[in-house]
Amino acid sequence: MTALMESHLGNMPVKRGKVRDVYFLGEKLLIVASDRISAFDVILPTPIPEKGAILTGLSNYWFNFLPAKHHLLATRIEDFPAELRAKLSAYGEQLAGRAVLVKKTKVIPIECIVRGYITGGGWKEYQKTGAISGVVLLQGLKLCQKLPEPIFTPTTKEEKGHDESITFEEAAWKVGPEVMKFVRNHSIELYKLAAEEALKRGIIIADTKFEWGLTGEGWEPILIDEVLTPDSSRFWPADQYEPGREQASFDKQYVRNYLETLEWNKQAPGPELPEEVVVNTRGKYVEAYEKLTENKFEAV
Repeated sequence: MTALMESHLGNMPVKRGKVRDVYFLGEKLLIVASDRISAFDVILPTPIPEKGAILTGLSNYWFNFLPAKHHLLATRIEDFPAELRAKLSAYGEQLAGRAVLVKKTKVIPIECIVRGYITGGGWKEYQKTGAISGVVLLQGLKLCQKLPEPIFTPTTKEEKGHDESITFEEAAWKVGPEVMKFVRNHSIELYKLAAEEALKRGIIIADTKFEWGLTGEGWEPILIDEVLTPDSSRFWPADQYEPGREQASFDKQYVRNYLETLEWNKQAPGPELPEEVVVNTRGKYVEAYEKLTENKFEAV
């Protein structure tokens, strides 16, 4: 089974993120999800085969489900404009199942994290301060405990290095209070809708990250990047949930947990992943896709 570490589409201008290769087409972007995986903000040297296609399919599912304006223009190559299809005709193998055409936006430089349960970096921050991103929580919470209401805990969006936890007020100072109120309120509402839907299918969405952008067609942000994937969320099997301990997961927490067993300083370059971790990670991503969409993942 081959994996796509990087896409290469001739001389089209490209910017590579941790997972996605973004090609610039004037007012549109072509986004290709690679099989790269990152952890602790470091791209690991070992790809996860077909991960990009799994993420793309699941993200497209949620964009279609959620009642929010978003950046998607076309999710199938056959629906791209004829001129673009002609340009891409030689690259079908790289693009199958993992390419989308989207509106270009001005990205709001804030990671919009919503937490319904206390875990991960939020748990560590709570243990030190009793709060997450300035949101003061009840005392005595257990690891992975469900919160009375989901909370909005923004972070910075760094090009390099680690994203930093910030308060809502600090985020509002960076991008404007009206924009931040909009993305906070809508992020929480979308999380609630998705969490309720996922629970019907046996998955707890413990937390997730949304990204938003401005189009120039008005001040209201639209949803961009990826939505509710195992890369951007924590998915737990509901039938195994028990607060007070770490949870089994369908996401890249499995990879993070493996990396925590190594003597690695969480700086680039990252360590290679063993075959067992690669196979198990792919299996967890496929299982999340199939449970949430209720469709079988078809390898492309």
